[in-house]
Amino acid sequence: MTAKIIDGKALSATLRVRFRQRVADLSGRGVQPGLAVVLVGDSAASQVYVRNKINACRDCGLASYPQFLPMDTSEKELLDVIERLNQDENVHGILVQLPLPKHIDMRRVLEAIAVDKDVDGFHLYNVGSLVVGNSIFPPCTPYGVQLLLDTTGLDVSGQNVVIVGASNIVGKPMALMLLQREATVTVCHVKTRDLAQHTILADILIVAAGVPNLIGAQLVKRGAIVIDVGINRLPDGRIVGDVDFEAVKERASWITPVPGGVGPMTVTMLIENTLRSAERRIGIGPGIGADGWDAAIQPVNTN
Repeated sequence: MTAKIIDGKALSATLRVRFRQRVADLSGRGVQPGLAVVLVGDSAASQVYVRNKINACRDCGLASYPQFLPMDTSEKELLDVIERLNQDENVHGILVQLPLPKHIDMRRVLEAIAVDKDVDGFHLYNVGSLVVGNSIFPPCTPYGVQLLLDTTGLDVSGQNVVIVGASNIVGKPMALMLLQREATVTVCHVKTRDLAQHTILADILIVAAGVPNLIGAQLVKRGAIVIDVGINRLPDGRIVGDVDFEAVKERASWITPVPGGVGPMTVTMLIENTLRSAERRIGIGPGIGADGWDAAIQPVNTN
């Protein structure tokens, strides 16, 4: 058995077509949705991520407001920039590119973003809302993973889900989102003993550990759905995930590639959240919806 590919690039393209129509609808009501991306410092990797987000805005018809600040920007100066963006009626979403320089308190900065513009979903209000299943802006990567799972046609209710990685950005919110959909969720982390005894029981295995090729075929249940969130650059320049793709695809029923799986969906869901913010401001929407997927996104054809 060779796994079917869950194509995040294709799903992202499908969603962006619909986003353009939503942008056109907003424009007809006199609203130009806009996203502000704040970058502190000159990290090459962060610059690439910011450029991808700006390009995604352009592709979907959103305005982008990049804010490039030097590495020695003080915390107060950064907070002043965020407050200005909070007050700017043209800005519907604010994203601060992480990581921040060590002299800046990340949590204080994220909490300074207005709740109704927190399109990354990192404000305590949005994190807390995940617990009760009523998040306005779900964190982008878990949100994208949820939609990728939906394209397989599998009802996650009652499924055994194992998440490898307990970060605040992916692992923890992913667990909360799947619990709301009545999956049975186990979260593994660096202190987990005998990782294999957990992963081998997973009907759905989601890996976000940041360790290249951590998951081999022997750790995967035959027929499992495998979602690889990892993006790692090897010394030879190759980009790989946290899953040994070539080995695991011979055991899994579905698998995401790296690149081309979760990555494109993360940026696309940032655009979705920004559109949702613009729509909420004028009382329309709600877009795809945090608790399900748009009815027009059909499961992948398995024939």
